[in-house]
Amino acid sequence: MGKIKLLQGNEACAEGAVYAGCTFFAGYPITPSTEVAEFMAKRLPQIGGAFLQMEDEIAAMAAVIGGSLAGSKALTATSGPGFSLKQENIGFAALTEVPCVILNVMRGGPSTGVPTGPGQSDIMQCKWGTHGDHPVICLTPAYVQEIFTETVRAFNLSEKYRTPVILAFDEIVGHMRERIEIPDPGVLPVVNRTKPTCPPSEYLPYDDTKGDVPPMANFFEGYRYHVTGLNHGPDGFPVNASPRIHTDELRLIRKVEGNRADIVKFEETLLDDAEVAIFAYGVSGRSAKTAVEAARKEGIKVGLFRPLTIWPFPDEQVASIASRVKAIIVPELSLGQIILEVERCAKGRCKVEGIFRVDGDPINPAQILAKVKEVK
Repeated sequence: MGKIKLLQGNEACAEGAVYAGCTFFAGYPITPSTEVAEFMAKRLPQIGGAFLQMEDEIAAMAAVIGGSLAGSKALTATSGPGFSLKQENIGFAALTEVPCVILNVMRGGPSTGVPTGPGQSDIMQCKWGTHGDHPVICLTPAYVQEIFTETVRAFNLSEKYRTPVILAFDEIVGHMRERIEIPDPGVLPVVNRTKPTCPPSEYLPYDDTKGDVPPMANFFEGYRYHVTGLNHGPDGFPVNASPRIHTDELRLIRKVEGNRADIVKFEETLLDDAEVAIFAYGVSGRSAKTAVEAARKEGIKVGLFRPLTIWPFPDEQVASIASRVKAIIVPELSLGQIILEVERCAKGRCKVEGIFRVDGDPINPAQILAKVKEVK
């Protein structure tokens, strides 16, 4: 058995990052994510890592990209307005294929909103926050133990597919304290980036003949190459010609969309015979699980689909559920965002109804149970 600890979600995220091999954090404090920075400021120097508090969130995201290029697994944590400020550099990391993990502890908004309350209204920003076409991986854990393991998985996916990965959970999950087990080293798999085997003189950082995920050299290990936010050729220098730009952006999409089976993860509860399904993540998923248990005690056939990977969206799974149930209920702490994706996948096969709340309180199980009885 590993170490047993009582941790809040933000602390579990930081512990998971260290377990995954993170040795660099750059950030700017912002409620409700600040505990991650506080933990990393104390912990990283103990293991030979580095912590930087930057002047703002833009600089923090830029520093994370630099840290990763220099060979470190890198993390930043933020919330609401800070996540908005990071978007340009997240897009830069996507195009330049720099692995890194961005935590967004979601709170109310827009603007300063409700800093101390939960929200889920950044979920579309996780997907569409930057400009241009690029793949997005976003994970949505709901329990403190799950935050630990999903943080490890976030780093693994980032390194494996050479892309930024977003962790998104709400303030309640981030601040909730639960008993967790931190496994001994080696129990959970830890993935490191694939490095080139050729000599530096032959290295091409974006050589698509090596596959959809080219090997990545660390700076300061003898390899020198050009990194730019312009569309670029295999050598990293800008190109402004077809077909390279088109085919390279298709490759970026393909390395995520073509590996959905490896990336998309979810939990299903009592869906086999369900007549009503609930699609919920984060703290809303926790409330939904309690509502399912209460409904089942009353003989109501209801089940829960809880995505741990929200992007790429589990299209196939939601379409399958929609073909078997009378209705899908979508509780979310926004005025209706992820419900649009559920409707897109359901394609009218069943009713899709939402429960929306943005007043700083969670959607409780009684609200969900009442909606279940309404639509069944």
